[in-house]
Amino acid sequence: MQPPRSLPKQNKVWSRFTRRIQAIPLSTKLVTCIIVLLTIGTIGISFSIRTLVGNYLLQKTDTQLINQAQLIFNSMDSLSSDTGDDGRSLMNTYYVEVRDSEYKSTGAGSVPMLRDGVVSEPSLPADGSIDGVTLGQPFTTRAVVHITTSRTPDHSIMQAAQSPWRVVALPWNEKTRTGQVKDSGVVFIGLSLSDQIDTANTLTRFCAMVGIAVVLIGAILGTILVQSTLAPLKRIEKTAAKIAAGDLSQRVPDLPESTEVGSLSMSLNTMLTRIEESFHAQEETTEKMKRFVSDASHELRTPLAAIHGYAELYKMQRDMPGALERADESIEHIEASSARMTVLVEDLLSLARLDEGRGIDITQQVKLTSVVRDAADDLHALDPDRGISCGQVVLQPGTDMDHPAQFAFQNGQMPQIELKGDASRLRQVVTNIVGNIHRYTPADSPVEISMGVLPASISPESLSRMPSNEQSLRHLVEAIEVGQSMQVGMNYAIVRFSDHGPGVPPEARSKIFERFYTADPSRARQKGGTGLGMAIAQSVVKAHHGFICASGSEGTGLTLTVVLPIAPVEPKPQPITASENRKNEKRIANQRNNALFRRESRRYRRGRMGAAHLLR
Repeated sequence: MQPPRSLPKQNKVWSRFTRRIQAIPLSTKLVTCIIVLLTIGTIGISFSIRTLVGNYLLQKTDTQLINQAQLIFNSMDSLSSDTGDDGRSLMNTYYVEVRDSEYKSTGAGSVPMLRDGVVSEPSLPADGSIDGVTLGQPFTTRAVVHITTSRTPDHSIMQAAQSPWRVVALPWNEKTRTGQVKDSGVVFIGLSLSDQIDTANTLTRFCAMVGIAVVLIGAILGTILVQSTLAPLKRIEKTAAKIAAGDLSQRVPDLPESTEVGSLSMSLNTMLTRIEESFHAQEETTEKMKRFVSDASHELRTPLAAIHGYAELYKMQRDMPGALERADESIEHIEASSARMTVLVEDLLSLARLDEGRGIDITQQVKLTSVVRDAADDLHALDPDRGISCGQVVLQPGTDMDHPAQFAFQNGQMPQIELKGDASRLRQVVTNIVGNIHRYTPADSPVEISMGVLPASISPESLSRMPSNEQSLRHLVEAIEVGQSMQVGMNYAIVRFSDHGPGVPPEARSKIFERFYTADPSRARQKGGTGLGMAIAQSVVKAHHGFICASGSEGTGLTLTVVLPIAPVEPKPQPITASENRKNEKRIANQRNNALFRRESRRYRRGRMGAAHLLR
């Protein structure tokens, strides 16, 4: 067998991370989830409020700029002259710049000045152009800061001066002496966004403080709530530890049954009561058995010596009357052993005939679906409590090199499959597999039985020569992938029986088809097995040029896959191109015209021959 492939590095990291997460206590996980959810909620709400308020203030700024543009333009001389002792503009917070029709600055305008000689103005397009600016549509631009004095300004002043500007460009129209309106240029009117940004920052700090308080209060309340909720589970854990130490009289404290923990407590108490009763009953049974064995040993000690003597006496008196009655017990053992030997001899005879190519007729038409469905019904009759699912076999595509394509079970109706073979022998194969499931798996473990038809780029002869191991099964899957993509090869009927019992170790799966191989010989004798069922199944399948293999089921258990050939894959018809279609139509038209010409020629010749006859 091939060595197991190492898991990718990502899978190892993920499994290590998963184990660490699973090692964290449940209370810690719940409190962490509460804190994370509250944090995400507060951050989302704060961001939403900041965005809404910012958009609202920006909209109000745009409305203010557009509505008061004419008033600011008319009053820019008085606004620019209204300054304080330190040069700071007292009333004016607007920036005004006038450009002529060629978009060149006229020198007219108003520039607000902050405290300590700090001048902040918006960054506008270069003199002589208005690239990227739409008239009447406000836009945001960065600030250009100038310091006109030698004093070092405060940090707050510089922060306000570096705030972006909201600017709108409006057309500048003047009336001529004749009363006509003339386009004289463009007026840029701007308003600093320092107040809006300061308002948004203040609101953000307030939301952050409130959010932190909410998270802290929520964490405290969540911790208290989680601890109080999980306290009954802690008590259940302590009770379970005492029970594991051997005190079966312990019970879980009763809680209201309307809660999940209360319902769990009631179920555990009921289970513990039954376990205690069963344990005491088992103790009583064990004590009775010990007494019985002791008494039987004491009582049988003398009869055994007598039996030996009577056996010797029977040998001496076997010709005398009454000897047959004393041989009844021996006859019963001989009868049981002979029945087992009969089964063994019949199985050996079947294997011998199959090895010689006799005792099988593969020319019959077999409804394989009916055979498999009857076997499922038999298994259900043997184990009524077993869940049996029937469906279809599909090929699940692989994701990477470590997860190749494989067969998968899909719920649904089993497809109707017919093939040529020996119906009784194929029924024997299915019966042996179902019998093993019945014998060696728990009666309530589920079973999936599936069928399907898949093409494979491998011949039946090559398939039947492959060894019955999982490596051959991978080769078959690869051949099916090629057959599906190329539509070549042979169609095969695939039947899978997947149980979820104890299973078979990987190193022993290929040995179950060996004769007289049993994983546990004593257990096989108790179940009535001979160790030849799977060997017979393999011989029958190979006689049908098929393949059988044992592999592990998903989770636990064993999956037996039977592959039988049906018929070659029919190639798909090639699509006819337009040019070929025109050629075919032209050829059909020519053939029709030639037939019409020959028919008219024959009619003309017959007419001439009739006229010549009349002339004669």
